[in-house]
Amino acid sequence: MPERTTFDAIVIGGGPAGTTAASILADFGRAVLLLEKHHFPRYRIGESLIPYCYFPLKRLGLIDKLKNSNFTKKHSVQFVSTNGTVSQPFYFFQHYEHESSTTWQVPRDRFDSMMLENARVKGVDVREGQKVRELLQEDDRYIGVRVQNGSDERRDYYAPITIDASGRESLAVVKNGWRVPDKKLQKVAIWTYYRGAMRDPGIDEGATTIAYVPEKGWFWYLPLPDDLVSVGVVADKEYLYSETRDPDVIFKREIENNAWIKSHLAAGQHLGEYRVTGDFSYRSKYCAADGLILVGDAFAFLDPVFSSGVFLALVGGELAADAVEAALKQNDTSAEQFQQYSNQVRRGLEVMRKLVYAFYDPTFNFRELFKKYPDLRADVTDGLIGNLAKDYQRLHAAMAEYMDVPADLPHGQPMTKVLAEGN
Repeated sequence: MPERTTFDAIVIGGGPAGTTAASILADFGRAVLLLEKHHFPRYRIGESLIPYCYFPLKRLGLIDKLKNSNFTKKHSVQFVSTNGTVSQPFYFFQHYEHESSTTWQVPRDRFDSMMLENARVKGVDVREGQKVRELLQEDDRYIGVRVQNGSDERRDYYAPITIDASGRESLAVVKNGWRVPDKKLQKVAIWTYYRGAMRDPGIDEGATTIAYVPEKGWFWYLPLPDDLVSVGVVADKEYLYSETRDPDVIFKREIENNAWIKSHLAAGQHLGEYRVTGDFSYRSKYCAADGLILVGDAFAFLDPVFSSGVFLALVGGELAADAVEAALKQNDTSAEQFQQYSNQVRRGLEVMRKLVYAFYDPTFNFRELFKKYPDLRADVTDGLIGNLAKDYQRLHAAMAEYMDVPADLPHGQPMTKVLAEGN
């Protein structure tokens, strides 16, 4: 039997965004090809889920698997000053009563493999070790992809819609020059792993800890299964690289700048290498074109201080799948069909982006905000757990009394003919 080359949809990338979109489209009865350049399991950072990840994961049928896993349960977030003083933890179950208030810290190799296998079970044609070399176009419409496999063979596959979920490599963005950096959020992260490091007792064992260092920098501290802890430091490039660019030296220097981090790591053993990444935050100039839609990190990436990465990938994948299904039903996958998708994703991004700006703003303090507007604590918590559908205008207006709240970014619309001609 000859190899199938035509599908209802082609998905580039087997991470959370791609597998979510592919799985939901398969549930709609669509023939979906998912192309992943790596062979799973493979390493990724971004290991902390937030509560509203629950809802797309439930739609995918994965909640029971997560409950039955040994992934570390996460009930809260806590903040630690440089001298080691710990805030009262923000327990999700105190904010709202739902089983989603318990979430997880997940090793991404295992979590992503779980999601990829789930896509296979749902009928997605998953092919690993397949690198997409080219997005195929015809008369300015995307019609498919050219793929290179491990044997260096080239194949072309076709579909009325291609979903770019290629992660931070952002295939369409890079090839088209669409990346627009968020210049005030260009941080650097250095991270690594420890075994046997200290964990807080009882219900706080799996808490996400954000521990401050000077100049609005911070550590993440995530207790993972198998007695591992993921720990990283994030700050401005000028601060981290002020004395050296050696990540080992920088990391050990910053440990000394937070008493809680120092004491918690002292009991552990450092494992593996130090990893470095920079230029965190960006968004694509466009979220879609004729025959193409961008999802997850391939569309936008936001500073990880509030652990929004996997959540935005899951929600974006779900919204993209629903938008693609509607477009396929109408036999019209032009860019105009993805305006609602753009509006929903950009709105959610802006809610979290404004909170990230507040975190880094030296003139802003959440404690002062809550002192004047105690009822707004609920809005901030909703934003941080992923409840992005509510109206946040009053919160943003109150924040503006203490800081320059960033305006919504204008880019990220579908590349309609009007927009394309205007550029």
